[in-house]
Amino acid sequence: MTEPRGGTAWDAVALGEVMLRLDPGHSRIRSAHQFDVYEGGGEYNVIRALASAFGMRTTVLTALTNNEVGVLAQNLIRAGGVDTSHILWAPFDDFGETNRVGLNFTERGFGVRPGVGMYDRANTAAAQLTPNDIDWQRLFQAEGVRWLHTGGIFAALSRTTGETTIAAVAAARAAGVTVSYDFNYRPSLWNRHAGSEEVIETNRNIASHTDVMIGNELDFNGALGMDITTTSDDPIINFGNAAEQLTHTFPNITTVAATIRKATSATVNDWSAAAWSNGELHHATQYNDLQIYDRVGGGDGFAAGLIFALLEGRRLPEAVEWGTAHGALVMTTPGDNSMVTRADVERLMSADDATTIR
Repeated sequence: MTEPRGGTAWDAVALGEVMLRLDPGHSRIRSAHQFDVYEGGGEYNVIRALASAFGMRTTVLTALTNNEVGVLAQNLIRAGGVDTSHILWAPFDDFGETNRVGLNFTERGFGVRPGVGMYDRANTAAAQLTPNDIDWQRLFQAEGVRWLHTGGIFAALSRTTGETTIAAVAAARAAGVTVSYDFNYRPSLWNRHAGSEEVIETNRNIASHTDVMIGNELDFNGALGMDITTTSDDPIINFGNAAEQLTHTFPNITTVAATIRKATSATVNDWSAAAWSNGELHHATQYNDLQIYDRVGGGDGFAAGLIFALLEGRRLPEAVEWGTAHGALVMTTPGDNSMVTRADVERLMSADDATTIR
């Protein structure tokens, strides 16, 4: 699926916004006296895991405000092993009116109390990126990239980020770079600046340049304006039918993947994933009654494990297992980002128990 590693500067790059996540730990946002700080973002989390967990060469395409908060975000990105040379710096106006670094307040749920996420991300530097801000030819052809990952959260931030996403996937595909797009469909983000017709037009344009699509029938219906109805009580069958219809509409899409989750409570989920390609449906191992410490980032963890395995040349059934296992492990630690090692993933897939390692 991908070009060999030699001759490219980057195994994977991500286009997206990087925010600071403020985490009250075991407390709640409304009663917190202190917060732990992590960097995160739907698209960024994937390449961060590819770097920190799997040792791949990654860089992030984003924009930050040139102030102390922006530098904090940059330092956290560097600590995660992701290159920062492609970050664009927006001048700070000493007030935060023209641009700023986005904040994401997230508290973990427990039992019958669900998790809570609250964005504070208006007028961020990343939301103002335009197609002309990045030299696509230099990145994809002169430097060389094996894989571009982006998603619907970044595309939905503003009209210009949608245009930037289209420019990125078109330039990547023209250069022979494998493109993945995670719908992460959030109507609340899109509806701020776009009507349904514009949402569908933007996402269809992106889909026409995508190789690996991550999403399910709800994403396809909402973002692409498709009319896919569920006909079975089995979510795997429904996903397979939806994926087949998607690839019939967009024959350039070679692979469709999605996580399958059933939440018993905020802290106990059944967790699995599925992928469809060339008329074949692959269902990964299901982790029943998975104990959840922090569910945010599980889907990004799945995407990272899947992409890593495909970059290594593994077949899709095995790649789905890597994604599912890595996503499960990501949800056992705090924050959006992976604190997992490749050995952790291999150990889980080998069905060893979870007793203490000495």
